[in-house]
Amino acid sequence: MSDMQDYKSSLSDTSSRKFETFSYLPQMSDKQIRAQIEYIVSKGWNPGIEHTEPENAISNYWYMWKLPMFGETDVDAILAECAACHKAHPNNHVRLLGFDNFAQSAGAAMVIYHGKAV
Repeated sequence: MSDMQDYKSSLSDTSSRKFETFSYLPQMSDKQIRAQIEYIVSKGWNPGIEHTEPENAISNYWYMWKLPMFGETDVDAILAECAACHKAHPNNHVRLLGFDNFAQSAGAAMVIYHGKAV
């Protein structure tokens, strides 16, 4: 196990914290974010957008941006809402969720914009 990488993170350094599955990978490009939204839509999941301050991101509570986009299948509309949330809250983390109606849970969750601690 000596080749396992330790991710240095601490509560005092908000930029070092990891959130959701993709946070251990490099920041997703616009093309990769689009692909994730296409996947959410293809599964029939309802997209939802949440945001929070970087210092509060370890909490279970994130602010919901509007209501989940029930039945929305237009990838560009979903991307536009993500961008609007980021524009309205530029210092906050913004995450995209895919709500699975059948499992009654989030089938996908990823931070797509990283805020900066102030």
